[in-house]
Amino acid sequence: MFWFLLIALVVVVAAVTLAVAGGGGDGAGGEAALPEAVHDRMAWPLPAARPLGRADVEELRLPLALRGYRMAETDDALDRLGAELAERDARIAELEAALAGAQAAAIGVRGLLERESGGTEERERPEPQEPQDSPGKGKAS
Repeated sequence: MFWFLLIALVVVVAAVTLAVAGGGGDGAGGEAALPEAVHDRMAWPLPAARPLGRADVEELRLPLALRGYRMAETDDALDRLGAELAERDARIAELEAALAGAQAAAIGVRGLLERESGGTEERERPEPQEPQDSPGKGKAS
């Protein structure tokens, strides 16, 4: 009796294992025992026609995999964000350099005009006079 129960247990375990693993052959409708897994993809891909904005990054939801996020989609999104940030940093540096050049040119032109107009003489600027209180007038409180 012991051997009969042991063999029956092995047969049941093998049948369940085959059914779960999908090795049980085709089902009655010609379908596999287990359907193919649905690939999780980004629901809202990043817009390709325009630069990314803050709202695009806030709405970004990366697809999940068995052990975390899908590597390919996550890498693509991070590469795109990194490239756009590098482009913006380069543009900011270019604009700051242009501003510094314009300021240096303005200082140079001002110095040239001062040398042409009067040499090294400095212009006298009238200093603002502070109002003096007259002794006859009282301050209103």
